[in-house]
Amino acid sequence: MLTTQIAQNPASFSAESVGNARRVITYEYPLNERIRTLLRLEDLFERSRHFIARTDPHDHHMALLTLFEILEVSSRADLKSDLLQELERQKQVLLSFRNNPEIAEERLSGVLKDIEQAAASLFSMTGKIGQYLRENDWLMSIKQRTGIPGGACEFDLPSYHYWLHRPAEERTGQLAAWTGPLYPLRDGSAIILRILRESGRPQAVNAPQGMFQQMLGGKTAQMLRLRLDPTAACVPEISANKYVLNIRFLSQNGEDARTRTADWDVPFELTFCNL
Repeated sequence: MLTTQIAQNPASFSAESVGNARRVITYEYPLNERIRTLLRLEDLFERSRHFIARTDPHDHHMALLTLFEILEVSSRADLKSDLLQELERQKQVLLSFRNNPEIAEERLSGVLKDIEQAAASLFSMTGKIGQYLRENDWLMSIKQRTGIPGGACEFDLPSYHYWLHRPAEERTGQLAAWTGPLYPLRDGSAIILRILRESGRPQAVNAPQGMFQQMLGGKTAQMLRLRLDPTAACVPEISANKYVLNIRFLSQNGEDARTRTADWDVPFELTFCNL
């Protein structure tokens, strides 16, 4: 649980320790649409950060395409209210641990401050998410053309071609200005996913002949995390409902990697995560 992490090891309050991240591959499987959306946003914002920080026109082209993807994913009508409600719920849970001698008070206060700041930023977002982008005719013309394979060539979008040849710092500033107003979504999602990831206790399990099944028996989860040694040369295919979890590990050793089940025992680490 989050509170256990705060009490026992404040420094461990992170998605992955650096050392473990080098030794294993982590696969995350969302079990509802809300968590699926948050994971997609997390991936897109990280990709956006990567490409905006670079200077080549091709990188800034990718940054703009990523911004369009963020706009599409975040257009879900209830996303903002969902984030605000979950942040408030987590705040109340954490407040109940105030003055508990087993809880690191300073660490707890830091997390509560992060939640309050993220909620305030989300609350300050007015109107429809990304409306300022939709009202930019130039950006929307690019978005429309980039939906066509090869549709952003210079003969299709000469003004965009001109923009890509502007100084890198000018492009960087504009990309940051277009993306920045959406950062409250990034920050709110990051806090919720961080709490979710820290909520479960990993267990070492084994998949005989690449197959694993577990009856859930009423156990609820919003996300599964699998940690697998990269030398295992297989990837998990996961299916789950409220009754049973099935994991099939697919071999990555040959051309039939998408269809052939690993014919060896696969040890891995499994975590059920729930807010």
